[in-house]
Amino acid sequence: MSAPSMTLYFNPGSPFARKIIVLLHETGQFERVRLKLAMPTPVTPDPELVSNNPVGKLPALVLADGSVLHDSRVIAEYLDHQHVGNPLLPRSGTSRWRRLTVASLADAITDAALLIRYETFLRPADKHWDQWLAQQALKIERGLQSLEDTTIAELTASFDIAAIGVACCLGYLDFRQPQLGWRERYPQLAGWYAEVSERASMQASQPPL
Repeated sequence: MSAPSMTLYFNPGSPFARKIIVLLHETGQFERVRLKLAMPTPVTPDPELVSNNPVGKLPALVLADGSVLHDSRVIAEYLDHQHVGNPLLPRSGTSRWRRLTVASLADAITDAALLIRYETFLRPADKHWDQWLAQQALKIERGLQSLEDTTIAELTASFDIAAIGVACCLGYLDFRQPQLGWRERYPQLAGWYAEVSERASMQASQPPL
């Protein structure tokens, strides 16, 4: 087995890093990548990560030639061009833009959940902005309702980049926002997620307890 040719900066609790690890497993590329743990926060950047990636975003992928890709959407599309199987994102046409839009919605829900996590975990309780937290929670609910109403057939049809993003988003809600109890309000989404959670790629990338 050849040595890994790329390095992925990741945090096992990051839903965006998880997307890439799931994709690597799904496309048979996991052995091509060396995982490098990075633990930045919004107030404590990781010096090594920042040296390769000015804004310190996770995940970041260092290619064999030393160049660095960051943002999970960029990394996912790059890796989708590096395997021999069917693309996980259509290369062109209406379906491409639709799948990118679903993936973007999943990322937006995840972003709102991350902002709630930062506000409640990093800031003292007496400095929490309740109205701001409530608005982030509403973004999550609107996003989940849209997924429930408009995407179940698409998600069921293929475990592609959009579906991976939705799965990792829901996994992050379970991990950091379990009090939301989202399954009761979105039963179709819950049923789909129960099935894809059993995939080997999802099992191998679960965040720590």
